[in-house]
Amino acid sequence: MASDVRPLAVCLKGPTAAGKTAVAQELVRELPFQIISVDSALVYRGMDIGTAKPAPPILAQAPHRLIDIRDPWETYSAGDFRQDALAAMRDIIAAGQIPLLVGGTMLYFHVLQAGLAPLPKADPTLRAEIDREAADKGWPALHDELCRVDPTAASRIEPADAQRIQRALEVYRLTGEPLSELQRLTEPDHDYRFCSIGLIPADRATLHRRIESRFRRMMDCGLVEEVAGLLGHALMTEDAASMRAVGYRQIVQHLRDEISIEEAERRAIVATRRLAKRQLSWLRTEPGLLEVNCMAEDTLHRVHSLLSGEKSFVQPSA
Repeated sequence: MASDVRPLAVCLKGPTAAGKTAVAQELVRELPFQIISVDSALVYRGMDIGTAKPAPPILAQAPHRLIDIRDPWETYSAGDFRQDALAAMRDIIAAGQIPLLVGGTMLYFHVLQAGLAPLPKADPTLRAEIDREAADKGWPALHDELCRVDPTAASRIEPADAQRIQRALEVYRLTGEPLSELQRLTEPDHDYRFCSIGLIPADRATLHRRIESRFRRMMDCGLVEEVAGLLGHALMTEDAASMRAVGYRQIVQHLRDEISIEEAERRAIVATRRLAKRQLSWLRTEPGLLEVNCMAEDTLHRVHSLLSGEKSFVQPSA
């Protein structure tokens, strides 16, 4: 059988707080990688603390493409990401290096590798009908409906995520087919050879402690002030897509005087743990994923071992 001569792209995936940035930073030091961020929140300017955006010294040493490319009142879709990521990959390969796609937005990884599903366009009438149902019953009730018609999609969407619940129900009602099934049937239309590595925690409790301590550091570093500053911009609204990011929406609720700061912190930590659970659920279903325990002391060495069979690499620097 002929060898696969397509250009290589490495995907470094994992739940939030798994240590992806630290591993990627070291890989860039030792192998001919350029990093492309795969994170739906890092695309926004000014959202630095609550997204755990890499600090300027890290970005100077290991630049990340697709960070700070939108204002937080603008929209950014999975289709936008795919177009931008493929363009970045072409540039990196043309420069004689290898794309290293790093992040935890599993939908972005999916559309990049599997292609975009031929989904129906938005139907304003149907969306208005779903909005009326949500106003009457609440979005959690519509999430329950989604659990019945498309449990796979529902498992990846929070009960309060109005935008994604609406779209999944819209697609089902327009086509009679689950959104997840239509996405599964999509054919790839790229010409890359993907190597996917998952940083998976062997101990979920330790990951939860990491999540909690990291969020408390975010609070100490001024997350409330960051969100207040964003909301103070003339073009910004509280219901912008960026403000639905985990951590941000709970602080928005506090700034609306709906909940105390203690409750906002508690809810944000719980929501982040749930996000990690959904990310891990997605990774468990991915065929061909190469798993590495992100809690091990030799995580970087294990990642190197998985990459050692790839002929595209030069030898690591001494």
